[in-house]
Amino acid sequence: MIGTIDNLLNFTNDLFQKRELKPIFSQLATTAQYMWERGWAERNAGNFSVNLTSFFTTKELERLTTYPFYPFSGRFPELVGNLFLVSGTGTRMRDIAVNPMDHVCFLYMAEQGDVFHIINNHHEGAPTLPTSELTTHLTIHQRLVRTLSADKVVLHAHVTELIALTQLKAFQSEEAINKLLFGMHPEISLFLPGGVGYIPYTLAGTDQIAIETIKGLASHKAVIWEKHGCISISDSPDDAFDILDIVAKAARIFFLASVYGHSPEGLQPDQIKEIRDHFPGK
Repeated sequence: MIGTIDNLLNFTNDLFQKRELKPIFSQLATTAQYMWERGWAERNAGNFSVNLTSFFTTKELERLTTYPFYPFSGRFPELVGNLFLVSGTGTRMRDIAVNPMDHVCFLYMAEQGDVFHIINNHHEGAPTLPTSELTTHLTIHQRLVRTLSADKVVLHAHVTELIALTQLKAFQSEEAINKLLFGMHPEISLFLPGGVGYIPYTLAGTDQIAIETIKGLASHKAVIWEKHGCISISDSPDDAFDILDIVAKAARIFFLASVYGHSPEGLQPDQIKEIRDHFPGK
């Protein structure tokens, strides 16, 4: 147990300054900047979480139980003892880009997976609390832990091009939207050979959207939320952003080609097969 407030403050500082985490903070800042520049993170839109458990010893993790704890309505027993870095609720990506440490919090899962301890960089005033999409993030992370996945990062953005695409009835299904994406951009076949998942409009922040999202992520690296945005998983913040960027590029090509009043031709099935055969295992 940590005996004094000074010890708590010292350990908090050590936590945020841990050398091994500096590349992650750097990547998150860059990703947040890109999201803001793309227009995918208006006001406090967008959120992320990273499983950092592997960076800490059991002794270090046990010390986190001395921080303030919060009961949680959900239960995630497979995440007990796991530590996450999570974007704060109400925080802006443009602010995270400048100073990520002041707009995120560490979240340590305890008890039966229905309590978490929060550690943030504010020693005075209101603490930074985790994103309102926390249920979805933890549901995804629990599946990743259960399946021993190498993916540790969950990234959500209001990808403008995908929100616009899912406003069109012709593309409001997984089959239709994947056919379009594969046809618009060769990179989809190379880096997302399984395509993307698709969830018909569901209220964000609910258990239902969390359940539907992990169904989609069982066979995809990204899932589109109809009229809302997209969520991706990967082993790094950089790659999680790249996934969203590739999907957005395919949608943007469609809209640019459609400006002239004609339906884009798209890559043909034999051309898509040729791409995959020429770059196996890309």
